[in-house]
Amino acid sequence: MSDTIRLTAAQAMVKWLAAQMTEEGERYIEGIWGIFGHGNVAGLGEALEKARQDFPTWRGQNEQTMAHAAIAYAKAKKRTRAMAVTSSIGPGATNMVTAAALAHVNRLPILLIPGDVFANRRPDPVLQQVEDFGDGTVSANDCFRPVSRYFDRITRPEQLLTALPRALATMTDPATCGPVTLSFCQDVQAEAYDWPVEFFKARTWRIRRPAPDMRDVEEVVELIRKAERPVIVAGGGVIYAQAEEELAEFASRHGIPVIETQAGKSALAQDHPMNFGAAGVDGSAAANALAQEADLVIGIGTRFQDFTTGSWALFAHPSRRLVSINVATYDAVKHGAIPVTGDALVVLNVLTQYLDEHRADAFDPQAREAWLAAVTDHCRDRGRAPGERVLDAEVIGAVQRAAPEAIAMCAAGTMPGALKLLWQPSQGGYHMEYGFSCMGYEIAGAMGLKLAEPAREVICFVGDGSYMMANSELATAVMRRVPFTIVLTDNRGYGCINRLQQGTGGVPFNNLYADCNVEAQPQIDYVAHAASMGAHAVKAVGIADLEAQIAQARGRDIPTVIVIDTDPSEGPGFGEAGHWWDVAVPETGATAKLAEAYAAYLDNKTRQRLVN
Repeated sequence: MSDTIRLTAAQAMVKWLAAQMTEEGERYIEGIWGIFGHGNVAGLGEALEKARQDFPTWRGQNEQTMAHAAIAYAKAKKRTRAMAVTSSIGPGATNMVTAAALAHVNRLPILLIPGDVFANRRPDPVLQQVEDFGDGTVSANDCFRPVSRYFDRITRPEQLLTALPRALATMTDPATCGPVTLSFCQDVQAEAYDWPVEFFKARTWRIRRPAPDMRDVEEVVELIRKAERPVIVAGGGVIYAQAEEELAEFASRHGIPVIETQAGKSALAQDHPMNFGAAGVDGSAAANALAQEADLVIGIGTRFQDFTTGSWALFAHPSRRLVSINVATYDAVKHGAIPVTGDALVVLNVLTQYLDEHRADAFDPQAREAWLAAVTDHCRDRGRAPGERVLDAEVIGAVQRAAPEAIAMCAAGTMPGALKLLWQPSQGGYHMEYGFSCMGYEIAGAMGLKLAEPAREVICFVGDGSYMMANSELATAVMRRVPFTIVLTDNRGYGCINRLQQGTGGVPFNNLYADCNVEAQPQIDYVAHAASMGAHAVKAVGIADLEAQIAQARGRDIPTVIVIDTDPSEGPGFGEAGHWWDVAVPETGATAKLAEAYAAYLDNKTRQRLVN
């Protein structure tokens, strides 16, 4: 009996991927999104067709948005499963670079398999080949190197014997998790090789839970015992470690309030008594008051991004210490933090054992209640006349009332800050891509999220700007019968950046259509556009109608698009909510407004504290 099997390199890759399993007995790589071209259709395309019963292939409309769907799927699965995406060479491949960067920033697994040029170089230069005048080994796929956690160019079939296990090891390691790129030379895809049968045996990949160094734990325990006003900053690492219950128990048992990052929001449901809401630039009054007064800031699974820290001006206590619990040492040591490197669930359990019955209880629960009451009032239906433009807060309030258990998702524009501030999720009821804040993620991401969470209602908030950037996967969702609801807020341009432009001393320019250099204002019929791709599309005539349309969407097996006109002039914040964000203001200019903005900028910079 032969101990080898003769397959092309592409056939071997597909066969191997189909045999990589989770501990629950499911494929770790659920399947592959693909748009075929001359760099992958003959090799990988043939292999995928032969394996279609064991390893599914799905066709999308754009390489970037296919990858967004795959990334959203992995995020919703808490990094326990992933998807692959393949493209042709040239523009098909470089379309995926933005998605790779998104996955890299957000620490999310995806396997990217772009086609590449001929390893034998005989027909060079081939169609769509990018040539480097000084380096014959470079192709367009080298663009993936800085945005991949692991990159490999497959120039011989047998290289897959080492490259594929390295790829999965990277994706399943919580410390290195991120995008992997296997740049697959098109001639090599079609080349046959005698593969060891052993290589294709099913393998189970475990998501490790590294334990912390007990010396670090002891140091942090002592800091917590001494702290008078500690606060926890919950990041996405809490969710990826599936440590939501442990966080709730730890915070409640030790009397330490929790504030949230974009990625960490909904680790605790909003109605949990220890959840004081969002922190930072787009933060709540209750959360930011805790952050400003905290003498010990305990980050759990967070990168301490500038939105969370108010560009490092938020944590203002003169004696404050910073602790960072993170599975990645790279993140744990940022800004001079005292690091505890380990899995969030494991670390929380160990800390609880050491702290025993210690409690801090240095917070005012009424501040939380007052904040939530203010949110409810701010998001109320103001009873506007039909056709009158509404505020984003009113839209969020309508969706909250109509779908309180839904997963709200978004990525860019006004809505990320508004939702972080105002959405009151059930546990797991929030999905935000805000590490890269990539316009165009929303619709494809909603599809990937729904594929991962078929039993939950998914509400995709998208502005007209992001919708215009990338909407084509709406057609894919219709074809695959993936139902979710899109709330498309039309403020006729880039309202969020228009406000930022003015807030930093500028004048309205090139953001709203009214301030662009155009001959005529566009009259875009988003309802007709969405309907043309097969979605159920309707325009809401007011807040009450929006609520009714969301309820009606639940009975459909295709996406529903609800368009509503919104006012671009007012942002989501109100009262004492929010915090300063460091956006550089021009040092010189000819207007009093710019001079005033620069003076305020200098004043705020004095409050930044960049090390512990």
